[in-house]
Amino acid sequence: MRFAIVGAGAVGGYFGAKLVQAGHEVTFLARGAHLEALRQKGLEVRGAAGDARVPVRAESDAARVGPVDVVLLAVKTYDIAGALPVVKTLVAAPGTPALGGATAVVLTLQNGVDSPDEVASAVGREAVLGGSAYISAAITEPGVLTQTGTHQRITLGEFFGDTTRVSPRVATLRDALAGAGINTDAVADARVPLWDKLVFLAPFAGLTGATRLPIGVLRTCAPSLDTYKEAASEVIRVAAAEGVTVKRTPESLERELHGLPPQTRASLLVDLEQGKRLEVEALLGSVMRRGRAAGVPTPVLATLYGVLSPYASGQPQG
Repeated sequence: MRFAIVGAGAVGGYFGAKLVQAGHEVTFLARGAHLEALRQKGLEVRGAAGDARVPVRAESDAARVGPVDVVLLAVKTYDIAGALPVVKTLVAAPGTPALGGATAVVLTLQNGVDSPDEVASAVGREAVLGGSAYISAAITEPGVLTQTGTHQRITLGEFFGDTTRVSPRVATLRDALAGAGINTDAVADARVPLWDKLVFLAPFAGLTGATRLPIGVLRTCAPSLDTYKEAASEVIRVAAAEGVTVKRTPESLERELHGLPPQTRASLLVDLEQGKRLEVEALLGSVMRRGRAAGVPTPVLATLYGVLSPYASGQPQG
């Protein structure tokens, strides 16, 4: 199967490397020093499961890639708009994709629940599948990816159209990913796992980010824990207003928090400490706006959103 990885950072790099090792035809879209490192040395993957250097094909121009079957969109949420011209070029390339249909399929792997709609606005709903990626990794230098732990998984399914069953194209892509050693779950309705991830992540990112504290401190402070659970309840109510029943509950989330290492921090907090851009809009702002449209109050999320918004574009100046 032919894959294009748009967003060759930690998420796209790791799963793309697994696909290369399984014998698939994979092209990484990258820029700058990372692009040159990929071209000259390949992608080096470091981690507890062992280190490996994977020769890869890397391009900066989507027009040079040719037809693909699947576009794995692995950019950050705030980079989607800039990536859409690349995605459109890849989808428009002539060819008969392995998943059926006349165009490539785009699998969105962003946090939050907005990216399938954003991508569909550019390439049409038929071309889009929704997915969630679970992995702890980072690009530690150009061409080098370091994974923390061994957990890795992709959940995917239809986001539009018939979401009552696992579609044939979702099943085919699941088998390709699983055959590459990627832990993969296929679902009928991709909205459920996307919201289920968001109900954990939005309060976690918001609270650890707003307090600049790891979860070990927050879960032992009753008012902070109550804030987390109420924020999660707000996400659950907004999801329900959109017709999605989230599997997690505030009580199950509390148990999950107590199972985490005490120094665990959301990646949003890590980015905040490093002065990088934050996924505030996708994790907090989106739920707040959706709640407002549905008449569902989200006062806790709105407060966390207000605290973190000044840092959304990086360390504020002045």
